[in-house]
Parts: sequence; C-alpha cells; structure tokens
Amino acid sequence: MSPMLLALPVFAPLAGVGMVLLLSRRGAGSAGAPPRIARAVGWGVTVVVLVASMVLLTSALDGDIATLRLGGWPSGIAIVLVADVLGALMMAVTSLLVLLSLVFAAATGEDDGHFVALALVLSTGVYGAMLTGDLFSLFVFVEVMLVPSYVLLIRSGGRRRLAAGQRYVSVNLLASTLFLAGVGLLYGVTGTVDLGELAGAARNPAAALATAVVLLALGIKAAIVPLHSWLPSSYAVAGPAVVVLFSGLLTKVGVYALFRIYAVVFDGDRRWLWIFLVLGLLTMVVGVLAALGERSVRSVLTFHMVSQIGYMLLGLGLFTTAGLAAGIFFLVQYVLVKAALLMCAGAIEVRHGTDELRLLGGIGRTEPVLAGAFGISALALVGVPPLSGFVAKLKLVQAAVAEHQYAAVAAVAVVSLLTLVSMLKLWNAIFTQPEPQPQPESQPVTRPGAGPSTEATITVVPSRSGPILPAAGAIASRPLLLAPAVVLAGVAVSLGLAAEPLLVVCERAADGLVDVGTYVEAVTSP
Repeated sequence: MSPMLLALPVFAPLAGVGMVLLLSRRGAGSAGAPPRIARAVGWGVTVVVLVASMVLLTSALDGDIATLRLGGWPSGIAIVLVADVLGALMMAVTSLLVLLSLVFAAATGEDDGHFVALALVLSTGVYGAMLTGDLFSLFVFVEVMLVPSYVLLIRSGGRRRLAAGQRYVSVNLLASTLFLAGVGLLYGVTGTVDLGELAGAARNPAAALATAVVLLALGIKAAIVPLHSWLPSSYAVAGPAVVVLFSGLLTKVGVYALFRIYAVVFDGDRRWLWIFLVLGLLTMVVGVLAALGERSVRSVLTFHMVSQIGYMLLGLGLFTTAGLAAGIFFLVQYVLVKAALLMCAGAIEVRHGTDELRLLGGIGRTEPVLAGAFGISALALVGVPPLSGFVAKLKLVQAAVAEHQYAAVAAVAVVSLLTLVSMLKLWNAIFTQPEPQPQPESQPVTRPGAGPSTEATITVVPSRSGPILPAAGAIASRPLLLAPAVVLAGVAVSLGLAAEPLLVVCERAADGLVDVGTYVEAVTSP
C-alpha cells in the first residue's frame, strides 16, 4: 500500500475547498458555489476519504501501519502522519459522519457553497489530528478546526449566535493557549514534540507536568466537567446540520487525543488513572442531571453529549485492554447514535418550527418514520438491548468489575436510568401527548375599568429556543431529511445484534494503546 494514501484525508478536502471557492468566483453570488455543484464536491471528496480510511484500517488490522513523512524530512523534524488501528478507525467513523451531515444539510437547506467549504476545512483539521504523530502538528490541526467551526456557528447571524460564538471562541482560545504552552514546556524539557520520541517521557516529573497542561487543554476541548459549559450554550443555537457535524467531530478529537497522549507519553501510568475515573463519573452524572431540567429537545440532547463523554473517560481510566476497547466501542457507536438523535431533532425543528417541548406533541401519529428513528436511537443511547449502546455499556461494566471499580458500575446503572427518564420525557412531549392547541395570532385586551377606547390588540408569538431555520414548506417533504437518521438507527441495531466484528477492531485498537511499541516504531522509523 502506498504511504501517499495517508495524504488523501488531509489534502483531498482542501482540494475540494479550492474547487468550491473557484466556482464561487465564477459568479455564484453571495451563497458561494451553486448548491448542487458544491454538494457534489463535498459528497465526492468525503466518499474518497471514507474509502481511503477503510483501506488504511484494513491495512492496519493486517499489521501494516502506514507512515508518511511530509517533505521527506527525518524523524523529529518532519510532519509525520501515521494510521494505526485506532487512528484509521476514528477517521473512518468521522468521514462517515461528515458524509451523512452533508446529506442532512442538503435536506435542511443549509448546504450552500460556504457551508460545504467550511465543513471540508473542519474535516481536514479532524483527519489531520487523528493521523499526526507529533504534538505541534496536533495543535495546528486543532486550530484548523477552530476557525471554520466558529464561522459555521455564527454564519446566519443573530444576537444569540453571536453571543454563543464569542463564548465558544473565548473558551477555545484559552484551551489553545494552554495547549501551546504545554507543548512549548514539553519541548523545553525533552527537546522534541515527536510522539514516538516522547514515549514514556512522563517518568520525568517536569515532562509529566508539561504533558498535564496539554491534557488539561484537551479536557476543555472535550467538554469534560467542570470544563463543559461552553458546549451546551454553543450547540443549542447552531443550525441543525451544524450541530450534527459538531457532535461527532469537535469534542471527539479531544477524547481521541487524551487516549493517544496518555498512552504514549505516560505509558499508561496507573498512578494517575483515578483522575480520569473521577472526572468520568462526574461528567456522566452532571451531564445527565442537567439534561433532566431542560425544556427543549436540543438542550436535552446537548447535555447528554456531556454525560456520554464520561463513559469514554471511564474506559480510559480503567486502562486495560478490555476497558479501552469498551471505551473505543462506546465512542464509535455514540457518535452515530447521537448524530441520529440530533438529525431527528433537526427534522422536528425544520418541520414544526420549534423544538420547545411545550409547543410540540402528537407527532408520532403523523410522522411514524421520524418517531421510529428517534425511538431506536434514544433506546440505544440509554443502553437497551439489543442495541449498540447496550453492548458498549455491558463491556464497560465488565471491564470495571474486573478492576473492582464498583462505584463506576453503580454510576453506569444510575446514569443509564436517568437517561431513560429524560428520553421518556422527550418521547412523551414530542410524540404521544396531545398536540397543543394553536394560539390565536391576535386577541383584544381591555384594561379593567376602562372604556372601549382603551381596547388594544396584541399578537401572540410562540418563543423558540433553537436557531432560525429556513421556511419549512418545501423542505418538510424531502426524503433526505429523515434518510440519514434512519440509516444511523439501522446501524445502532446492527452494531447491537452483530457487535463482534467492531469489538475485535476495538480490541486491536486498545492493544495498540496498552502496548505502544508498534506505534512508536512506526513514528520514529526512518
């Protein structure tokens, strides 16, 4: 296999961006390139990356870890791209999510040329972060993600989005500053930022402290409690397709980097694993409790994003092959299940103009396909057998029991029960309770004790918590609006009934974290 295949995930999206921008300059107007052409470019490029990811994953499973040194420079100087089982698996899942997000954006009317170009730049940063073999390049790729994500967040304007965008950028710039400071300190102590050369470097207390600063920055970007508040406030106002894209990319890069860096630099040092266990349990509990008090579909789901990140940290905190494999399996299935739920929420917003629970109801009778996709995905999130979430949580519980972490087992049970409660709350409000009676657009109001001349007319306008959406009339009937969610709900069923192949892949990825020798050799070999 040619190592140049590693360059495709980084450079193919950038080439796609160039094509979209070139078409924009040829007179497509303020919306950028013509939507159909931009759509074709975005979908085509992402399919290429998905195929390349699957080839790289197959090669890694066969024991051939692809490595590419850009520019041909020696180790320690070159930008090294490495695709082991974990990196290739994460890239495959990410590219699948990007593809389905672009399809969903076509249905919601968000996929103009600007959206496609920004999504491709964002995906470039994600793919690069998952492939890079040095910390400075990881920092660069994470920053490549920041700019397009900010523009995607605020692109349709509005005070709420601008305010959320300011919070988002402020928090992420703080995290980026910490990240760069940690990388600089680590370089000052060790003389390198190459992950292969940093293997086991945390045995030096100064290097361990510098790496801890990097991990803190990644914890902010992963939205770990108590560093999570930026996520719900930002995601709650983003466009439907944007929040689907964000859900599987932004925080998951942070989680992936935590797994990778702790495994390599700390060599899985068990003295500090309790920190990940405590933070994981705290993130699980705080996220689900916050979700219970929310009153809109989007807000409930965004707090569940926070809660579910805790399960992944639990796998890292166990740091056994079984625990890491369970955490990776959980991450993979969660990305797909959460995307399905957010697509269902987006379809509700587009078709009904709101995601406020008090303004919804009776949708189950009129939209059975939407109800089915939402119901399956919600049960998968809870962990009901035989769906993917059940397998993921079962494997986590088994790994925790093997390590005598019974508090973690109890937390998984309690948080799953509370997740079920919040999902039932959504189901009842959206699909089973009677549809709320429409309020009159205007009604006379007379002040007590006053004559007819004081009578006035007021207009009643329902409030909305979500973003301003395109007119729903032409969009509501588009099959593409529900197709991606239906596909992902089917994946949740498939991964539950036939989990073994993915579990084997996750175990191989976990083996590469427990024993990083093969990865280190691939990064450092000339």
